[in-house]
Amino acid sequence: MAVPVRMDPLLERELEAAAKCQGKTNSQVIFDAVERSLGRKSPCSPMLVLIAEEEAGAYGALPPAESLTERPYDTDASKQGLRAKFRAKHGVGQAR
Repeated sequence: MAVPVRMDPLLERELEAAAKCQGKTNSQVIFDAVERSLGRKSPCSPMLVLIAEEEAGAYGALPPAESLTERPYDTDASKQGLRAKFRAKHGVGQAR
């Protein structure tokens, strides 16, 4: 059912800006607002679902802290590896 709504121009511009920012249409933003005002949709429901999933063990444990630290970049080995790939692909430096 279509419901015409009258808005002042400033509110309409704010609605359009909010819809664009959220990647939704004006109608979707209005629909979400009506659902929230009627108590059908809670803004914190995604957070509650996430908490329930976390408590149920749906997510694995974090890797050990030592695996998260950065290792120093080996420049010479990287150069040699890139040169070998370049030679293999383009035949540079090989007898024809």
